Amino acid sequence: MRGRGTVAVLATVLTAFTGTATARADDGLARFEKQRIDWHGCQNGPDDEAGKELDAAKAQCAEVTVPLDYGRPGGRTIKVAMSRLRATDPAHRRGTLFYNPGGPGVPVTYLALMVRKAEPEVAARYDLIGMDPRFVGRSTPLNCGWPGAIVGSAGPDRRSFDRTTELARDLASRCAVHRDVLPHVSTRNTARDMDVIRAALGERKLSYLGSSYGTYLGAVYLQMFPGRADRVVLDSVLDVDRYGPDLARYQGPALAGVMRDWAAWTARHHDRYRLGRTAGEVLAVIDRIDRAAGRGPLKVGRFRVDSRVLPMIMFNVTGGDSDEAYGSFAADVRVLGDAAKGIKVTPTPVLEQVLTGFSAPDAEGAAAVQNAIFCADRAASRDPEAYYRDIQAHRADEPLFGPLIRNLTPCSFWPVAPAEPPTRVRNGVPVLMIGATGDPGAPYPGQLATHRALTGSRLVTLRGAFRHTVYAGLFAPGNACVDRVVNRYLVDGVMPATDTTCS
Repeated sequence: MRGRGTVAVLATVLTAFTGTATARADDGLARFEKQRIDWHGCQNGPDDEAGKELDAAKAQCAEVTVPLDYGRPGGRTIKVAMSRLRATDPAHRRGTLFYNPGGPGVPVTYLALMVRKAEPEVAARYDLIGMDPRFVGRSTPLNCGWPGAIVGSAGPDRRSFDRTTELARDLASRCAVHRDVLPHVSTRNTARDMDVIRAALGERKLSYLGSSYGTYLGAVYLQMFPGRADRVVLDSVLDVDRYGPDLARYQGPALAGVMRDWAAWTARHHDRYRLGRTAGEVLAVIDRIDRAAGRGPLKVGRFRVDSRVLPMIMFNVTGGDSDEAYGSFAADVRVLGDAAKGIKVTPTPVLEQVLTGFSAPDAEGAAAVQNAIFCADRAASRDPEAYYRDIQAHRADEPLFGPLIRNLTPCSFWPVAPAEPPTRVRNGVPVLMIGATGDPGAPYPGQLATHRALTGSRLVTLRGAFRHTVYAGLFAPGNACVDRVVNRYLVDGVMPATDTTCS
């Protein structure tokens, strides 16, 4: 999804919580599952515009108590925040629909309102639940005090790689003060939180809509609680066997594909953007900018764009294949192209916002929590040399994005190991999957791999599209064909008899 200012952009359980069994009466969870939910207004102070809008929509907000460690339900507890938008047609209410848009680490309390606005037919039949995952948004906070939110690209050489290595090491060390909490910041525990909320709401089953990382959370929930899933939609599905700190390293071919598609679009609009009359000429501009940034930082207004930051700006080509999104990215490239020539430039408003975000501290801890979730879900290699060898091996075929997507992360130096092994997702629970063949954030081969792992799934494929997330146009251009299939399933319960293609 196009998060300008962020980089859009992804087992065995404890003895008391087996992967497929329902919770037993003696598992210590009864007090959580039977807790009273005290609903209240959503606005937190006069500057809380999101809360104000939720209140105007008659949403309710609440905090639910859950165990920090589900292996010790009698121990420390935390709060998980959520919003609820009641079904607008209560006479035909079907149940409760949880929504997670991705991330990981994205607050959802407000975003549930987007689903109601985009798909009123679905909002009529379901209570929409926006749950801020543990330690995210309005839930119990976790903040490592990071001075910056990004590690960025490894750059053109060993010296620049070493700089990012030390940055990743420093960021990880700042989270060591939370070592008692970090093992429990996992997707498996977020899935358990969802199930506690389901029970506290008095629902026998829950329905679910997840996109991007939200598809992994949904798949984990299916694996852990298969009998409690009603209608489940997974949009832009991540590869469940590759999800973890190094997931991005598999995006290279998909990123090259969306860049070529954008270049062809831009060539057709040469009269406006003056970046080249052919896709090859446009891509040559990207290459020149990349080489210039490798020689020294580009001056872009009050900012300096070096080889660590540039690929992250270029990653915004993944924001969607609409004229608006492609045109916005082309305007940014035009500015960067002039800067690479030494011309004094002023960033576009979008580029200004992006660069401001890259240079800002992680004030609320969002980036630290995102990393914490990845690190708690799957261990990363702790050998920097392995990353450097991988980057070097792909410099020729992935010159721009390879040093970014193959670079190490703070997880390589994380102060604690995951508390549980990665979830092995293999089940036959009915689930509707949707995705685009040119998805740069969830490459299509990975979607097919998860489709095979979820043997009860049906896959709706949008062919010829280069966008990450499809349904309802929530974060990228929507598609009427896809929306019809999804709504027929969510509203009427009609699953496609076979895999389906839209164009």
